[in-house]
Amino acid sequence: MIQRLFWRWLALAILAAGAYATVVRFAKGLGAATNLSDQMPWGLWVGFDVLCGVGLAAGGFTITTAVYILHLEKLRPIVRPAVLTAFLGYLLVILALVYDLGRPWNIWRATVMWNPRSVMFEVAWCVMLYTTVLAVEFSPLLFDKLGWWRASRVARAAIVPLTAAGFILSTLHQSSLGSLYLILPTKLHPLWYSPLLPWLFWFSAVAGGLAMVIFESGMSARAFGRALELDVLEKLARAMAVFVGLFVFLRWWDLLVRGHAAAALHVAGPGSLAVQLFWLEQALFLVPAGLALSARWRHNPQRLFALACTLVAGFLVHRLNVSTTALAAGSSYLPSWMEVAVTLMLVTLGVVAFRWAVRHLAVFPSPHRLKEEQPAQAVYA
Repeated sequence: MIQRLFWRWLALAILAAGAYATVVRFAKGLGAATNLSDQMPWGLWVGFDVLCGVGLAAGGFTITTAVYILHLEKLRPIVRPAVLTAFLGYLLVILALVYDLGRPWNIWRATVMWNPRSVMFEVAWCVMLYTTVLAVEFSPLLFDKLGWWRASRVARAAIVPLTAAGFILSTLHQSSLGSLYLILPTKLHPLWYSPLLPWLFWFSAVAGGLAMVIFESGMSARAFGRALELDVLEKLARAMAVFVGLFVFLRWWDLLVRGHAAAALHVAGPGSLAVQLFWLEQALFLVPAGLALSARWRHNPQRLFALACTLVAGFLVHRLNVSTTALAAGSSYLPSWMEVAVTLMLVTLGVVAFRWAVRHLAVFPSPHRLKEEQPAQAVYA
């Protein structure tokens, strides 16, 4: 009871601080609420709320593709929570963009002012379209709750083509987020600038998204007193290790080809903090991926959860390294407390929304219900 009250009051405090920061940001502008500058125009709201938020939501397209396109039916029990996590993640990413844009009232212009040569234009359209795909994929849960059976059947019938479209859209914008930084060859630190950034962002997003699904499953099992789908999560852990391996291989191959691998050895002296953060990133990726190959670690729920937490942390460090550390030369950016408050508020809103959905919708169906919902054609699990 005391623990529950603590978390409730903490959430209220975070929401209150975020609300105050919101008023300041929209009443007085970015300068009054953030520590952004011409040298560091993208800070915490882009680095964490957008780049990290989109990447950690990649579990949605990964799991739905595996189940509905590749027919890996053993993963079906985690489709609903994966879609819910992705849907909430993308909604919060869009909200974070509204905070970060200097003129947020112009966010609609990407829909009518087309610039096909702009990476930002492609990301904007892909995010809008994929959020719509997630809304339709999630809608049967709400339609069933409201008793709208015809609408539910229509949405379920569209799952397979929507999943295929979602895979394409996600691949495009997950990789294009890395392409945004290709225009900064002289400003980005050589440990992170790479022509392979689109590929690195995609592989890290898949690995981070799978880790996020494991993390969410572990947290849900604890919070709602439900059984953990350990046999399913073990398979995700192995796949996660494979994608981390591909990511790290490409990372080091690129550094060797471009002649910057030696820069990773300068762990002391000027600029050593960037190198140390590089090795922290590497450790947070490699250690959990290596341990995930061990059956003893995968079969233990607590250890598996720890692996997922560590890999999520590695993903966050990587994205923040690209968006902040790699651009920090010559600047002294440190997020303001209001930037932190808004970020924590968005995370809290996501947790509250997920909890509400689990309480009121059939996010975690019973095994009997799942068995009934496995026809040859696409039916939302």
